[in-house]
Amino acid sequence: MLVMQPFNQEYIEILRCFGDSPSEVSPFSIHNVLEAGKPYGLAAGNWLGPYAMCRSWEELARAEKERYMLGKTKLALPMAVYIVSGDEYGEQGGVPVICIDDAARLCSEWSNGQGEAQVPLLILVPLVLGVGIINPRYVPSIRETFTFPQSLGIAGGKPGASTYIVGVQDDQALYLDPHEVQQVVEISPDNMGVDTGSYHCSVVRQLPLSAIDSSLAIGFYCRNRDDFDDLCSRASVLASQSEGAPLFTVAQSLIESKQNDTFTSEGGNSVVTVPEVLLLESESESMTAVPSSEDDWQIL
Repeated sequence: MLVMQPFNQEYIEILRCFGDSPSEVSPFSIHNVLEAGKPYGLAAGNWLGPYAMCRSWEELARAEKERYMLGKTKLALPMAVYIVSGDEYGEQGGVPVICIDDAARLCSEWSNGQGEAQVPLLILVPLVLGVGIINPRYVPSIRETFTFPQSLGIAGGKPGASTYIVGVQDDQALYLDPHEVQQVVEISPDNMGVDTGSYHCSVVRQLPLSAIDSSLAIGFYCRNRDDFDDLCSRASVLASQSEGAPLFTVAQSLIESKQNDTFTSEGGNSVVTVPEVLLLESESESMTAVPSSEDDWQIL
């Protein structure tokens, strides 16, 4: 007879952060996501885009950090969060730029004296890459991001239903689909033997990369500054090979990128110039796609 062994404390604490509760004990619950997303139009039953969702996560991380600084909780998310978008208004055009100076500043603010270079960094890049389904010119770059050791995959998937794309195989996207009603599970340090099966997907599904929704968010996790520098180097090379259609680019600062329309890694080894016509086309696609429920996700 197979006897399930109790889970370790760290695993239970991670799941507890995503528990089905509006309390601060579960800071990243769906209830708190909706509350943090009100300024971006989030509401139960409404359609939303990747930019709004990413900004909501950023707000939750900031709030949790403030509670930690006040001594109200131990830090539930021990990493800085960096949302990379084309401009300050989010989904209104422009190629997203990873700014090295901005990432360094976020890590410095988060470090509490432990040193910027050792602060983990969660990078989320919300994108709109076409109307309805993804523009085919972006597919090779999307596939390549999964080869990055920092890759966390993609939140997106099928039109009208968000999924979690965890990998690719040939021209297929491999994804997990959480759309299944399940019983609430009470996660507590006092119940280490609780059944956590509902927190995981047991089936990996697939769909063609060319058929994924154009609204998506790419995620990366950098363990430290060296990991971040490696990501910037890989991203710069990818942008230079994108034939004028980069997913995102890298610059030392936003001022540098706006002055030159040229994006480069910190070491200056890889450079890509983004033509003005591409920026205009990207803006046109984004402005068209945002209002359509076919390109957004829905919180049920």
